[in-house]
Amino acid sequence: MRAYRSTNKNSGSGRLAARVAALSLTAAITTMSGSAFAQTINVWSGYPEMAPFYEHVAEGLKEKYPDLEVNVEAIALREHEKRIALGLTSGSAGVTVIELAGSTASRYIENDLLPAAPEAVANFVTNEENFGEFFVDAASKNGTVYGVPLFRGQGALFYNVDMFEAAGLKEPPQTMEAYTDYAEKLTQRDEDGKATVSGWSLRLSGGGQGIAEKFWINLFQYGGSVIEEVSDGKWKANYANEAGRKALKQYLENVHVLKTVTPEMPADAEAFERGQTAMFIRESWVIADIAAKAPDLNYATAPLPVGSIALPANLYVNSVEGEDAEAAWAYVQAANDPENLVWLLDNVGWLPNRSGVDYGVVTEKVPAYGAFVDYPEDYRFFTLPAIGPIEEVLTRLAAQLTSAYGNASLAEDDAAIDAVLAKAAEETNNILKREGLLAE
Repeated sequence: MRAYRSTNKNSGSGRLAARVAALSLTAAITTMSGSAFAQTINVWSGYPEMAPFYEHVAEGLKEKYPDLEVNVEAIALREHEKRIALGLTSGSAGVTVIELAGSTASRYIENDLLPAAPEAVANFVTNEENFGEFFVDAASKNGTVYGVPLFRGQGALFYNVDMFEAAGLKEPPQTMEAYTDYAEKLTQRDEDGKATVSGWSLRLSGGGQGIAEKFWINLFQYGGSVIEEVSDGKWKANYANEAGRKALKQYLENVHVLKTVTPEMPADAEAFERGQTAMFIRESWVIADIAAKAPDLNYATAPLPVGSIALPANLYVNSVEGEDAEAAWAYVQAANDPENLVWLLDNVGWLPNRSGVDYGVVTEKVPAYGAFVDYPEDYRFFTLPAIGPIEEVLTRLAAQLTSAYGNASLAEDDAAIDAVLAKAAEETNNILKREGLLAE
């Protein structure tokens, strides 16, 4: 059997389980033999800003295991995904810890290219004192734990306080309708009326599925979703409806009618840090980015009207056995040490997923994290479903959306908007049908 299974009594996971079963995470790592670490493991990440964190974890382990060599390779997400596809399918990855969203990991799990976690690691993940059900599900498939939750991307509104004050706005927008009103008031224009500072930076172009993910965030505020699970394991498109029309129309109105933003304008975190946009929706990593690149920026954050996307990133280990597996899983566990997680939030800005860790030292120092951790009790989360074709669904929807965003004739034509959404939803459902996932 190629995949490494915890039920293999002669495997490294069996020894690992025996050592850590009755011990805490940190104590378990401490008890492992030094010889298990006299080797090299690779850490693959799709977020370059995570490299210092993974190196920090490696340094912590090296104090006790000087023979352990950890190669951290953090590259852009698209290239990371290509690397995983090539490395896992060709068997050339070596001993590797892989950072991956559960939705993306699903295809490799289904093809036995990512093994189940050892029993002790699975027990750590399923302990409700460590992780909520949302994160356990994201690291599991069909009830089996394959990865260890590490951090998540979670959206919130970032807004320029000085621009809000200049526009007479005293609090962040509370509804999606208010987002458009605010965008109008915040847009700065030249003498010809051309926008020079966008009121609301919307993701209108760029690479791949990110466009669809950002659309999904806005769609979610209106009660829709790109796909929904109708019955166990069966899905269908859920945006060719009123929620979808409102979400797409809001994009079109801002671009073509109100002209608060255009595809050509600077966008995203870089534009916000340079004062080229007044507000935008993004994940918590922007806080650390602002601290590094625009420390004097007067900004604040706020929860979204209904809830947010939460994209948990998990750590997996490829199909290796014995001491190789033991060393790789020990590294994964060390990454979830409370000290390392506080370091992650403080120095990188991604939100750790583990419960029961006191992050107060960070949130007190950086109030902007408040919108991400102090949200309303009825705040809702959604994530990308762990089904094989989810990336294809999003990438193809992104292409449809990009085309729609550039079509001014749609902006004030609800019937035309509905037709665009119906065509896109048909394509989504055809993908699901091809994979045997479409709900009848």
